[in-house]
Amino acid sequence: MATGINQQRVPPTIPGTRPNGANGIMAAVAPEKSWFCTALMPTGETVRIESDTMSEILGVAQRAVVAWADCWVTDMARDAWPVASAMGFSELLVTTLLAGDFAGYEDYDTEMGLMLPAIQVREFEVTLNPILMLLRRNFVLSIHTLNVDKRFFRLRRYAETFLKKIPANVLPEDSLTMLLIRIIDDNNERNFDHLREIEEQGDKLNEDLINPNTPRSVVGRRIYEMKHALITYLNGLWVTVDVLNTLRYGDAELITNEDKLLERLGILSQDVNRQIALSEHLSEVLASGLEVLQSIYNNQLQILNNRMALAMTYFTIIGAAVLVPNTLATILSNPAFGMGPQDAGWYTVVLIASTIVATLLTYWLVRRKHWIPTSVE
Repeated sequence: MATGINQQRVPPTIPGTRPNGANGIMAAVAPEKSWFCTALMPTGETVRIESDTMSEILGVAQRAVVAWADCWVTDMARDAWPVASAMGFSELLVTTLLAGDFAGYEDYDTEMGLMLPAIQVREFEVTLNPILMLLRRNFVLSIHTLNVDKRFFRLRRYAETFLKKIPANVLPEDSLTMLLIRIIDDNNERNFDHLREIEEQGDKLNEDLINPNTPRSVVGRRIYEMKHALITYLNGLWVTVDVLNTLRYGDAELITNEDKLLERLGILSQDVNRQIALSEHLSEVLASGLEVLQSIYNNQLQILNNRMALAMTYFTIIGAAVLVPNTLATILSNPAFGMGPQDAGWYTVVLIASTIVATLLTYWLVRRKHWIPTSVE
């Protein structure tokens, strides 16, 4: 694991945004450049820019038919507004979105913004990181923090190919919607990938459950961690569905009214709902595992209780066998009976016979009352 950040790759574009080495982010997580932009020009050509400054991107975005710029920052609360302002978005739009909790939708006619969660999972630790998407007539700007797991690396690679597939005669809002759908879909797919991590950790938890030597305190803690991870993951998916539904039915001026494109937004929402169903099913499996675990513990307690009952039964038989002859010996030893050495023979026979009779009688009574467990397992 890297111990620091490659400082040459983290120069922010806005004064006052500097890399924070204390956050422990590995250098491999950071893109080569903090800014990326791809644009479809009126000539039909595409432009691709990777830079540590936004100076080149501003001019290209103004001339393009449709353009997408992606920027990572070290602190969303501190750096998002200067970046958005430099790209021409209003302070009210950005501050309102940042005031939300990992999800938001704001429409100001000439500009609009979305806040979507980027879900990351490390074992049972699930974190939600905000992704800010700002739109105007022909431009989409996405801003996210540096610790988001290479969120748009794959999309950066194929963005030019995608822009070339946009028909030249479509309306600006149609091309903008196509681009936005592609960005949201890529973010959703990365979120869905992290459910596999939770499932893998759940499989490891199953190994602990079937191991009788695993301490119950350890198993209980890990079950809680998995349940909490699923709840956090589901929370990220639920807020994503809320944003997608609002985007589809919000009638924003910048978003298309074309039914086919709106159906694509509906498909994105359906995909998220399917992931929610899978996550809830995993939660139900976990709940059934808890019931099985509780049954195992109850069975173990029952076995222990049966063993104790069996031991107490035999102690009762032994106690009765000893108590009866001991009582007889105490009575017969009284001087009132005047027993001497000549009585030793029959006295011994009486003690032995009383012991045998008391033992057999006690055992018969216990069996007749069904006080002896039939099985200790």
